[in-house]
Amino acid sequence: MDLEVIFNKYKVDALYGRYITLAEIEPVLQQLNTNNQLDIVGYSVLNKPIYSYKIGEGKIKIFLWSQMHGNESTTTKALFDFLNLLQNDSDIGTDLLRNFTFYCLPMVNPDGAQLYTRENANLVDLNRDAQNLTQPESKVLRACFNEFKPDYCYNLHDQRTIFGVGSTGKPATVSFLAPSFNEEREINDVRTKAINVIVDMNDALQRFIPKQVGRFDDSFNINCIGDTMQALNVPTILIEAGHFPLDYDREQTRKYIFIALLLGFKQFTENVIVGNKIEDYLNISQNKPVFYDFVYKNIQINYDSNKIITNIAIQFKEELFDNKIHFNAFIVKIGELKDYFGHFEYDAHGAIYSDKNGNIPQLNQKADFYLNENLEIVNGVLKIK
Repeated sequence: MDLEVIFNKYKVDALYGRYITLAEIEPVLQQLNTNNQLDIVGYSVLNKPIYSYKIGEGKIKIFLWSQMHGNESTTTKALFDFLNLLQNDSDIGTDLLRNFTFYCLPMVNPDGAQLYTRENANLVDLNRDAQNLTQPESKVLRACFNEFKPDYCYNLHDQRTIFGVGSTGKPATVSFLAPSFNEEREINDVRTKAINVIVDMNDALQRFIPKQVGRFDDSFNINCIGDTMQALNVPTILIEAGHFPLDYDREQTRKYIFIALLLGFKQFTENVIVGNKIEDYLNISQNKPVFYDFVYKNIQINYDSNKIITNIAIQFKEELFDNKIHFNAFIVKIGELKDYFGHFEYDAHGAIYSDKNGNIPQLNQKADFYLNENLEIVNGVLKIK
């Protein structure tokens, strides 16, 4: 099975980049709605529809939701790629639909997606509203969960570029978590089922992105949706789409989420998941916030007639303007960067820093400066003059 070919065949080209809104997904949903699989299950704060999509006749019931956080769209793209395969592949799709019933909420937070914010229109993080259920989107998600009564839940998210796989210097392109169900972070039979699924997905991904799969922090917070559903005795798998080198649109990461879903579900159908794989799960290195987008090392700064050799770390800030996401780079740390990495690194070997604002770098300053006279850094990116 050539997964590259399969992905390229079923990738939904209409969905691209980081800014995925209701306007982008509605036409795709209509195309997939060949047999009344689509429904409106509720409305957002700003009265935008929240869609569900249900497909399959199998006895194993899978509940998946994405874009609970409006600015986390990578798993939304991958989910649509997977649904496209289910709908149109006469071999793989037919087999999966015979074994599973998939119930999906591809965009839980359409208002946040439009605004490109983590929160909904009331500035509430829906992933901290699983207990109080103060928001219409949270109520819709819980109502769908209660009605569908899933055997497994898949909680789909994005994570920032700051995360690496332990201290390996590898980015966490995909991360998993079997959320805790209590303060003690115990592992019961329900959580073990989620762990077993994650181990199978990790094993599959290691063929494609070796050492670029991490394990997310399992600190317990009952207000989080994953912790709540695990506590309600439904095995819950958190999937976080992270950074792949040079892939700020997350089109490569999208592919690996698709592969994880596809091979994970195929593993269900080909093998009975028994026993436990807890040790294998715990051997997945935990995420650490050890990355910056750019690291410039050994830069000379002339300060009060003193020559200082230092390092500069730069991070992108994603900003929505004219319906497009702009990656604007800012200086976020100056000084010692031991145990930190850059997705792009450059050793300046003592080149002299200068800028248009006084030749002394400042925190939160736009990352536009010079190294000597022949190297220009524009929005964090090195350019040779």
